[in-house]
Amino acid sequence: MQLSAAPYEERLTAPRSWWLISLLVGVSMALILLPFGTLPLLGGLVGGTAGAAVVASSYGSPRIRVVGGFLIAGEAKIPVSALGEAEVLDPEEARAWRTYKADTRAFLLLRAYIPTALRVDVTDPADPTPYLYLSTREPERLAEALKSARAAA
Repeated sequence: MQLSAAPYEERLTAPRSWWLISLLVGVSMALILLPFGTLPLLGGLVGGTAGAAVVASSYGSPRIRVVGGFLIAGEAKIPVSALGEAEVLDPEEARAWRTYKADTRAFLLLRAYIPTALRVDVTDPADPTPYLYLSTREPERLAEALKSARAAA
């Protein structure tokens, strides 16, 4: 069994500010429960912080992987043989593809806190999706991993 020449894995973690906001949500819950005593205050602090952190973590941590001849991006699993050319998008071009250049049929793994992205054409005629838009901090490395995986397939 031959492994991919350029394996790729990335987790799109939430920015640090989201964790501060989670703490502030906990403080807010504690202040709301302050009139009920110390124990509810502590419960509100812990429960509010934990709840907000779970939400931040679940939304802010999808994975992008190129493994076993597949591109796995969040919930999508696409064989690399069904993918065409990959275009690295700088912050300005990524913003354009998120807004006025966007196609409603496209698959978007969009995280606004990540300025760069990769746009990959879908060449499968049976798939109505014209392209994949993937927010990534390392678009050049992901494009190279897709190119290596297509060459190996």
